[in-house]
Amino acid sequence: MSSMSTMRQNASRLASAVGAFVLAFGVLGLASPAQADVVNPEMPFKISGNVQNKGEPIAGVTINLTGGGGYTATVMTDAEGKFTAGVPEKEADYSVAVDESTLPDGIAVIDNPATEFVEANVQTVTVGPGGRATMNFFIGQGERNVTSMFDQVVQRLISGLNFGLMLALASVGLSLIYGTTGISNFAHAELVTFGAIATLGLIAVMGEGMLWLAIPLAIALSAGFGWGMDAALWAPLRRRGMGLVQLMIVSIGLSLGIRYTYQFFIGGVTENLPGSGAERFNLFGSVSLSIIDIVSMGVSVLLIIVFAWWLSASKIGKATRAISDNPSLAASSGIDVDGVVRIVWIIGSALAGFSGILWAYFRPGIRWDMGGQILLLIFAATTLGGLGTAYGALVGSLIVGILVEGSSLFIPSDLKYVGALVVLIGILLFRPQGILGRKERVG
Repeated sequence: MSSMSTMRQNASRLASAVGAFVLAFGVLGLASPAQADVVNPEMPFKISGNVQNKGEPIAGVTINLTGGGGYTATVMTDAEGKFTAGVPEKEADYSVAVDESTLPDGIAVIDNPATEFVEANVQTVTVGPGGRATMNFFIGQGERNVTSMFDQVVQRLISGLNFGLMLALASVGLSLIYGTTGISNFAHAELVTFGAIATLGLIAVMGEGMLWLAIPLAIALSAGFGWGMDAALWAPLRRRGMGLVQLMIVSIGLSLGIRYTYQFFIGGVTENLPGSGAERFNLFGSVSLSIIDIVSMGVSVLLIIVFAWWLSASKIGKATRAISDNPSLAASSGIDVDGVVRIVWIIGSALAGFSGILWAYFRPGIRWDMGGQILLLIFAATTLGGLGTAYGALVGSLIVGILVEGSSLFIPSDLKYVGALVVLIGILLFRPQGILGRKERVG
């Protein structure tokens, strides 16, 4: 009976993980890089432009667009040197950059004295009330401003480390919840979003000057949200003995319900937290960081160290690891499994809420679906490090963060999430349990 029970448990966990990846790859399939002269035509507002050299159009030039709320797009000029990109918001600023490596040899973007540029090949354009904006790039003989490969690599590594630490805070909680309950919780993305939205709401009430208080209060509210979610839904379902696949399906439905509730209350606009536009300063060469980046990485490292101590040295942390290893044996040893699981939900939700605040600065901006945008990467990091292992989630997150940011040096930004998934698949082919995970035993 013990062997059959263990086999059924392992089969359920495997089905849960497979279901998670099927949905994850479905989400990934929705994203594809732009390869035409018009991108995002379904969006209501448009940015158009021309790339010409002495009146002659230049075809096949890559244009990269970025804006608030994490908007990015890549478009190529057509045979007439024209491009058009749909954008989500009007009366908003967008950065439009020419990839000078795609220009013909011997020419470069030159300064236009009538226009203020961040760099010669970058323009900031505002989509006005009419919902459209047009622009022109001035091309001529000249030398291109080139950032050394060393500086680019260092900048990407630092950004990847920052992104990976932010992912780690969310992934550790997800991994602990999976380890103690077996649930592949897709609603974890909404816990990430909740932290950012709670901070935004508290600032609206207390004022921007109270950001230092709004952030810890938002983290506390996130912890309370996780406790309430477990007490009202997950604990009753666990007592009824609901299967892991069914629990995963419930989590998907819960995720969608909470996500669209966010949209109902805050709308589809993108909001920014105070300090999102903090000025960057040069470390050396072309490598730059903002004070927000430094504080984000420092606090993330501190929290991860404190969490590692809690998990390794505290009584509840040891009980958490025991439950992750063998819930039945832990219960027979006198451990209050339900009580520990409740604490895991509280801590995991608090970490997810704080990661949402950091994600709001990294993107930058707060949207109703911002947690869902990184859910795939959270699952990838958790699985890569080893399902159910907190330290594995940390290692997996750092690898995924650096791969995502570093891959943009070699592939279009639209495809940068694919690199992390390719490495994930490659590692799992040779080590299915993940980097720090254990092989499952049957019998």
